Amino acid sequence: MSVLHNRISNKELKDKLYQENFPRTTISFYRYFNIQDPTLFRDDLYKGFNELQVFGRIYVATEGINAQISVPTHLFENYKAYLYSIPGLDGVRLNIAVNDNGKSFWVLRIKTRNKIVADGIEDASFSMENKGKYVNAVQMNALLSSPETIVIDMRNHYEYEVGHFTNAIEIPSDTFREQLPMAADMMKEQKDKNIIMYCTGGIRCEKASAYMLHHGFKNVFHLEGGIINYANQIKEAALESQFKGKNFVFDERLGEKITEDIISKCHQCGSPCDTHTNCKNDGCHLLFIQCPSCAETYAGCCTQACTDIVHLPIEKQIELRKGIDKGQQIFNKSKQRLRPRLGIDI
Repeated sequence: MSVLHNRISNKELKDKLYQENFPRTTISFYRYFNIQDPTLFRDDLYKGFNELQVFGRIYVATEGINAQISVPTHLFENYKAYLYSIPGLDGVRLNIAVNDNGKSFWVLRIKTRNKIVADGIEDASFSMENKGKYVNAVQMNALLSSPETIVIDMRNHYEYEVGHFTNAIEIPSDTFREQLPMAADMMKEQKDKNIIMYCTGGIRCEKASAYMLHHGFKNVFHLEGGIINYANQIKEAALESQFKGKNFVFDERLGEKITEDIISKCHQCGSPCDTHTNCKNDGCHLLFIQCPSCAETYAGCCTQACTDIVHLPIEKQIELRKGIDKGQQIFNKSKQRLRPRLGIDI
């Protein structure tokens, strides 16, 4: 019987990854299409990907698939042939990572969900069949040069903070389900303008474009393949990038340099910096931006309180974090400061 789940510890898996003597290619892809039995689809996909030594994080739902993976480079063509043989996925666009060390994932995880993007949409008449027009890098740059164009970033604040398109509007929320109605409301007086929506790999902005059309907007576009595809296209065509800074990615790398611009600051000292990290305190793991100097000063932690904790004996650290629900810990400028941890004021 085939094993359809990982049964090895993360530490062992990471060690095995770094012992591999072959390169890996990091890829992302998605497609909205009907999957009648997500569980069966998931199990078949796991068996096929596992045989090809694919690592990554994949979500499957009745509305489609969303995947971020790494593939042994020497097996890339085998992987592509297998993927394109799956009904509904033939010819799906593969976004190849811009800056890739091949260490983005160390295990294969495929999960079924209600939706591949949590959107909060309950309107039964909403359909992904009516979506905005795709634009490529050349078209994106041309539209951005027009005063009749509004560009909307459909990513979270921590993504926007380290890199975004020139004059892009940030939707001030860290959940996609909140951003959709906010975007429609913010743009309600601009229905005659060209509205371009973008995100990391295309999946969120494609759904956002359909949402805007559903709410009466007319000239809606979305960046095909998102920032990742845009970065590859401008490189191939030797175009000037209108995206400045770093593209945040959801794997071990936490970012891809698109341009050398550093548009964000260290959350601790305010010096120019665009390096995201997770607080080293296991009772915190806050995602925040930290420069090398502050990383040394605070031992990779977000506050002095967390630094003090990581210097305690392991047993004491475990005792302190008992019963704590970290939830989603992300530094947000609206909080004005790093949040307290473990009941200790900052």
